[in-house]
Parts: sequence; structure tokens; C-alpha cells
Amino acid sequence: MKISQLIVRPFVILVERYYPDPFIFAILLTFLTFILSLGLTDTGLQQTIMAWGNGLSSLFAFTTQICLMLIAAHALSHTQSLQNMLARCGRLPRTRFQAYALVALVTGMCSLLAWSLSLVAGAILAKEVAVQARAKNLKLHYPLLVATAYSGMVVWHMGYSGSATLSVATPGHPLQDMMGILPVTETMLAPMNLLLAVTTIGVIAIICPLLHPANNEVIEVDINKLETKEPEPAVLDAAPSSKRTVATWLDNMRLLNISIALLFGIYLVIWFATKGFVLNLNIVIWSFLCLGLLLANSPKHYLQLIINAGGPVGLILLQYPFYAGILGIMQDTGLVTVISNFFTNIATTTTLPFYAFLSGGLINIFVPSGGGQWVIQGPIFLEAARTLDVDPALIVLGVAYGDQWTNMIQPFWTIPVLAIAGLHLRQIMGYTFIIFLFTFFLFGGALLFLF
Repeated sequence: MKISQLIVRPFVILVERYYPDPFIFAILLTFLTFILSLGLTDTGLQQTIMAWGNGLSSLFAFTTQICLMLIAAHALSHTQSLQNMLARCGRLPRTRFQAYALVALVTGMCSLLAWSLSLVAGAILAKEVAVQARAKNLKLHYPLLVATAYSGMVVWHMGYSGSATLSVATPGHPLQDMMGILPVTETMLAPMNLLLAVTTIGVIAIICPLLHPANNEVIEVDINKLETKEPEPAVLDAAPSSKRTVATWLDNMRLLNISIALLFGIYLVIWFATKGFVLNLNIVIWSFLCLGLLLANSPKHYLQLIINAGGPVGLILLQYPFYAGILGIMQDTGLVTVISNFFTNIATTTTLPFYAFLSGGLINIFVPSGGGQWVIQGPIFLEAARTLDVDPALIVLGVAYGDQWTNMIQPFWTIPVLAIAGLHLRQIMGYTFIIFLFTFFLFGGALLFLF
């Protein structure tokens, strides 16, 4: 057995035997948060229950944003132009190493543009590569290939859609009184951050091919059960008609979706011309909608693409209130203060960014929301940074790195990937645990010794 398999096997066994589904994971985390709150704070049971109940609806606006972003990214990735591009990419690998490395590189770069694009396009690319490899008689382990695609999420907070870095660069952000406005040139576009992001993607592109199991353990894609292109739903064709009416003409009039796409585009041009390089979730969503509408064949076609995204989005809509409830407990009972203070109390000027990274990673397991956890952790670590004379930019990056790091063991964001790839969580997360371990040394080491 290869050394790489000796390393990965314990994690594969752990996940297969003990890791719950994402929804069960959220429920168990809820009860764990209750226990921690009652044990580590002075809050009573009734107050904790009220904190949970009041928090359930606290992220409705944010939930709508992330669902819209996923829907828009899903539709964009399934337009014919993007499908053709991903199919061409899928035909490129000639060796096993090239196949895994290609998926890692493409999804990593997509993640730096937007996490939602990485999740959707990465899953589609993994399917294309797997199907093309099967046709070439190239044996690939499909679960590892999908895990490689998901691994792009480990760099998302270093790029274009990073919540914490965008937040502190926006005038009027919640922590402006403590730290002022921090331009993205000091965080997202800082040379060391960009170098670390590229290095991380490169390391993943090398590690994942080495995790390939022995040929007798390979699970290949089942072409009979898995099509490279999702079928269009019949909902919009419920009342077909052979007559060409004004209504059907409008349904298929591409000029309509191009016109509204141009309106989005003009708005975005004016936005950046007047505000500069100011990004937020809404602007990313409008960008995806603009491109999706522009590339769709007709208004009816775009609606079909949107409907196709309904499955994974429904699961997210169900689960995110549970994480909002956990956030409510952590905020209202002071649990997040207890956790953050533990790290700041043992930190020094050198180690504070590293402990911000560890704290960010821990809180992300309970609340998978980069922007949400920055708001609740930021004040504590910024106060410590002021006392220890640490650059606030390092605190922002530390929390951001922690947030993206534990996505490799937090199953929530696997939902859209698994829905497209047709796999179960337990088939991929043993491999993402390995990425979790390697990126700990990359991110932690950079914050301790390079920044």
C-alpha cells in the first residue's frame, strides 16, 4: 500500500463510520452549542433557548443573498458557453496526475473569483473530467476527483468575494470606529496574500493526485447514472403548443434577456466608475445574473437553468436558520467572547494573527458565514491588536484564513457540490481532511513567520 494511502485511510474510515449528513451535523452542533453555553457562561437554560429562537431568523437577508448567488452561479455554469468551455477542459488531461491537478487549479482560481462559482463549476468540471477519462480508459477515483473540486473552497476568502476583506474596505462598516477603512490593497490584494493563495492551490494540485487509491479500490463514474449535462425540467413545458403565439415568441426572444443583461452591465459599470473597487455580495450576484442572462439562449432557457438549481438551494434554505440560531446563542450568551478571549489572553504580538486564525476556524465550524463571524469576533481581536500593536490587516486575514480553512471539515458547503456530482458526503470528506491538515501548516506558518 502506498504511504499516501496509509495517511488517508484513517480519515476515510472516520468519515464513513461516524460523519453525519450535513443536516444532522447542524442539529448536533446546535445541541453542542447549548451545552457549551450553559457550561462556559452564566446564561441560564431559558435565556439560552430564547437566544437560539431569536437568532433563527437573524440571517434571513444573508441566506437570501447566498441562495441567489448559488442560483446565479449554477445558471451561469450551465449555459451552453460555459458547458462547452468546461467540456473542453475535461478533455485536456492525458494522465491521472493531470486530471486531478487540472480540477484543483481550475476550481482554486474560480474560488478566488467567487466561492459559489467554484462550488458549481468545480462539480461540473469533475464530472466532465471523469466521463472523458472513462472514455480514454484512464482510471480515476471519482470521489477523490469531487473532493479535489471542493478543495477550492479553502482559498475563497483570499479572493474577490472575501466577506471580511470586503467589509472592512467599505465605508460605514460596523467596525470602522475601531480600525478605520482598510483598503483591499492591504488585505485581499496584498502581495503575501496573493502569493499564499497561489501556493495553496499549487500544493492541492500536487497532493490530490498522490491520494489516488490502488486500482482495485478505484470508484469510477457511472456514466449510465450520471449525465454530464443536467436534463431540463418539464415544468415550463407543461402546456406545450404547436402554435407560434406572441407569448411563445416572447418566451424565446433572446433580445429580452440580452437587454436586461445590458441594464445590469450598465449599472455595474456606473457602480465601479463612481465607487471604485468596492465589492459586496450584491454586486457579485448582479455580475453573475448579468453574465448568465447574456449567455442564455432565451428568457425561457434562463428560467429553466434557474429551476435546475432548486435542489441544493432548498437544502441550504432549510439548514441555514439552524446556523443562525447557533450564532444567536454564541452572541447573546457571550460564548463567542469566551472563546475569543481564550485566544487573545495567551497571544503575543507575534502570535495574535495565528490565534485569530485558530479562533476563526473554530467559530466557522459552528457558524459557516465569513462575514457573520468577522462581525462577532472582530471587535475582540481588534482590541487585542490595539493593545499588542498588531496591524489590523493581519487580524482580518487571520480570521479569513481560519474561516476558509475549516470548510474542509464543515459539511455545509458540500451541499451544492454533492447535488451536482451525485455523491454522498462520506465519499469525499476523508480526502478533504487531508487538505485541512496541509493547509493548517500553510496558513498558520505564513501568519507566524512570513507576514
